[in-house]
Amino acid sequence: MRRILIVGAGQAGLMLALSLRQDGYEVTVVSARTPDDLRRGRVMSTQYMFGPALALERSRGLHLWDDEAPRAVGQRVTLADPPGRRALEFLGSWEQHAQSVDQRLKMAAWLELFEDREGRVVYRSVAASDLEGPAASHDLTLIAAGRGELAGLFDRDPRRTVFDRPQRMLSCVYLHGVTPWPDHPEPHVRINALPGIGELFVMPALTRTGPCTILLWEAVPGGPLDCWQDRPSPEEHLARSRELTRELLPWEYERITEAEPTDPLCTLYGGISPVVRRPIGRLPAGSRVLGMADVVVLNDPIAAQGSNNAAHCAAIYHRCIRERGEGPFDEPWMRETFEAYWDHARHGTRLSNTLLGPLPEHVQRVLQAATRHPEVAARFADGYARPSTLDDWLFDPDQAAAYLASFS
Repeated sequence: MRRILIVGAGQAGLMLALSLRQDGYEVTVVSARTPDDLRRGRVMSTQYMFGPALALERSRGLHLWDDEAPRAVGQRVTLADPPGRRALEFLGSWEQHAQSVDQRLKMAAWLELFEDREGRVVYRSVAASDLEGPAASHDLTLIAAGRGELAGLFDRDPRRTVFDRPQRMLSCVYLHGVTPWPDHPEPHVRINALPGIGELFVMPALTRTGPCTILLWEAVPGGPLDCWQDRPSPEEHLARSRELTRELLPWEYERITEAEPTDPLCTLYGGISPVVRRPIGRLPAGSRVLGMADVVVLNDPIAAQGSNNAAHCAAIYHRCIRERGEGPFDEPWMRETFEAYWDHARHGTRLSNTLLGPLPEHVQRVLQAATRHPEVAARFADGYARPSTLDDWLFDPDQAAAYLASFS
């Protein structure tokens, strides 16, 4: 059986590794952290996953928290313009529920499951120069570690990359004690948009201490929400979040007055420069490696595409590897495999990039229509789960106008 090396133990790398082990491939995963390191460590993301991506996990027996993680049924969009006043609001339901599981739990459990399935894990940090020997002894080497030196093996694709710097500065905190929305207590994601300033996402999730709520601030650089450079403690983060919501989003302030941080390492800070990279990297001595998920398509979390793209990437790469049989994993195959993934990821990338800029007028009209027509609200919301469904109506002014005209 063919030998596969996967460097990186996140959503994409481990999902692919576990899928290949089910098929009998000899798979080695390189992970910088052990399961215990992960469980004891800092939160890594907000990782909201929609129905189609969860279905891929379930098909492989990997969604182990179905009965524990809150099942979110949709997303509430609130436009605060001017800050402090709700100018627009609607709730759009998804066709399938969504869930978020703290990656400290998820990746630790998946690593242990992979070892239970007789997969090999090498626990160490690696540089590109460390991979020459291992790459030469495997039929295929994939890079699934989206940050640092290894991501630098892959050149930026200027044709597919819109931005050259972060469009938002990010901070999140995991909380217990956030109260439900009064007239809709069923779990759902709340998206609060402050034009020209940023966004606050409020998301039900599961962490290592049980069900929780994640606050994710997306701050336009230099604006009033861009106030996290000092990386405050969880308690200080919550206090600052209360100050911001009291002034700018008072309806959310009411929900967090009794909240408290879930643990001492429940905050995360940073900024993501959205980028699409070329899929084939070259190691120092010339070996070729294939990038996957965030390594080759990295989006800001504003549309929650990261973990979803990673799951779809793992599924697409898995299929392409199986279909290759005993054929060579050469450069043409690598390009074709990435293009199969890009055919999926390009839709979520377009959605994410659209939401990062000033919304076009026709998209603003769609949001206004969603406040009056539940069908529009649901179609817009479900586009986050299935971004390809947005292409034929949301992104084109004429098509959007034709769709909205059907409701007049």
